[in-house]
Amino acid sequence: MPTSEKLAEAFKKFDEANSKDPNTEEYQGKKYPKEVLYAQRMTQKLDDFDSNASDALRLTARCQHIRRWEIPRDSYEMNRVGYLKWRQDLKKFHAKVAAEILEQVGYDQATIDKVAFLLEKKQLKKNEETQTLEDVICLVFLEYYFEDFSEEHPEEKIIDILQKTWRKMSPKGHEAALKLPLSPTSLELIKKALEA
Repeated sequence: MPTSEKLAEAFKKFDEANSKDPNTEEYQGKKYPKEVLYAQRMTQKLDDFDSNASDALRLTARCQHIRRWEIPRDSYEMNRVGYLKWRQDLKKFHAKVAAEILEQVGYDQATIDKVAFLLEKKQLKKNEETQTLEDVICLVFLEYYFEDFSEEHPEEKIIDILQKTWRKMSPKGHEAALKLPLSPTSLELIKKALEA
């Protein structure tokens, strides 16, 4: 199977797995399973941000939240320790599910290992592809999820999260973030976070 066909087949299987998400989100008048929409946004954003991304990186972007609803946040303690444990367990879970699908599609072990490496966000700030993935994750959050998120939390917490998000991004990511179609309110909050 040529690489492009394999990639399309993997995307299809990732989307099929995510289509079972009981959580839905409406976007432009259409209802989507939440993680299908997220995965499509990740792919689109990666294509915009790095049109020469490797297949491993493109696969990782598409399955970054695969079957995430199966490990809900509230099944862990609702504190910092619980949050970090949840995040670590999710990364391992996503890597395991992705590996099973990639094996079915016929990817070699080197690609499967690379996807797992990226899903576990290894060597952030040191590995170029891990950094690109993190930039894309942050850009998708800022463009599609930040506005609603900011309405649910006090400004102090929002500023703190924006500063943490900014620290995880590269200069190229920062540049792309400031060009996003954000609302004046969101832009104002980003400005406050950067000046604080």
